[in-house]
Amino acid sequence: MWLMRQAGRYMPEYRALREKYGILEIIKTPDLAMQVTLQPIRAFNLDAAIVFADILPVLEPMGLQLEFVKGAGPVIHNPVRTPADVDALATPPAAEGLHFTLQAIRQVREALAGKVPLIGFSGAPFTLVSYAMEGGASRNYTVAKGFMYEQPSAWHGLMEKMSRAVGDYLQAQARAGAQALHLFDSWVGALSPADYREYVLPHSKRAIEIAKQETDAPLIHFGTGTSGMLSLIKEAGGDVIGVDWRIDLAEARLRLGEDVAVQGNLDPVVLFAPVPEIQQQAARILDGVAGKPGHIFNLGHGILQHTPVAHVAALVDFVHEYTGSDSYAE
Repeated sequence: MWLMRQAGRYMPEYRALREKYGILEIIKTPDLAMQVTLQPIRAFNLDAAIVFADILPVLEPMGLQLEFVKGAGPVIHNPVRTPADVDALATPPAAEGLHFTLQAIRQVREALAGKVPLIGFSGAPFTLVSYAMEGGASRNYTVAKGFMYEQPSAWHGLMEKMSRAVGDYLQAQARAGAQALHLFDSWVGALSPADYREYVLPHSKRAIEIAKQETDAPLIHFGTGTSGMLSLIKEAGGDVIGVDWRIDLAEARLRLGEDVAVQGNLDPVVLFAPVPEIQQQAARILDGVAGKPGHIFNLGHGILQHTPVAHVAALVDFVHEYTGSDSYAE
């Protein structure tokens, strides 16, 4: 049983810190980031911790102005819209612009004292570029995809810069003490497989290659809405491929082959159901991969706001009990 992403974000302790300090200040204050990282480990019987951070601060050292606006979420005040904007983006070393998360990793490793491994993460190039161009969340990604089609040369230049920033950031996290890495491409399902292959795959692959240099930390490559392109996600790289709930996990295993592990894939909304239903849904997933090595049980994406904390605990305990071991991560 592996950590469910964002398990700490909706716990009362985190909400109190967020009201007092704000998201960015928590992320940029290693002592506070450490506190939030450890909260779900203390609350649940999880098998790994993931450093508290966000995918978007990596954009700030590049020259973009990020703000988390209450009620609106993340906002980029100077989005990338032209080839000249692409040229103006900087790519400083992660050790300079993102030192706070690296320090949080060091502190969390010391605090965990070997109890569970620590995972670092980054957004993938496409998801980060989409935020940078759209200026925030989007339904259809018309700005980013329009630029991709109309300015392919500038698009590839932008993705190349982002892949270097992402790869360097992940590598720096491994050097700081992260024992595994997670690459989140939460928005990549907006693309067709053909567009993913042409406009994204080479850059995600490059980011992963940079991240894996001089480290043996395994890397989980995750996206949502990727059922039609799982083989391409695998081609881009990763020791583990994350799978969302839109495909049966056993079918995903068949498409991916036996040479990579899989992570997933309970629908996060199931955690709002009665506990017996949660257990039934989890059992279905576990039965589908029973006897096969290389499965990390997890949600198909992050925990949703207002998820009952007691239901999270019930799921964690059930997976351990159902598999007959203290840890299901193989």
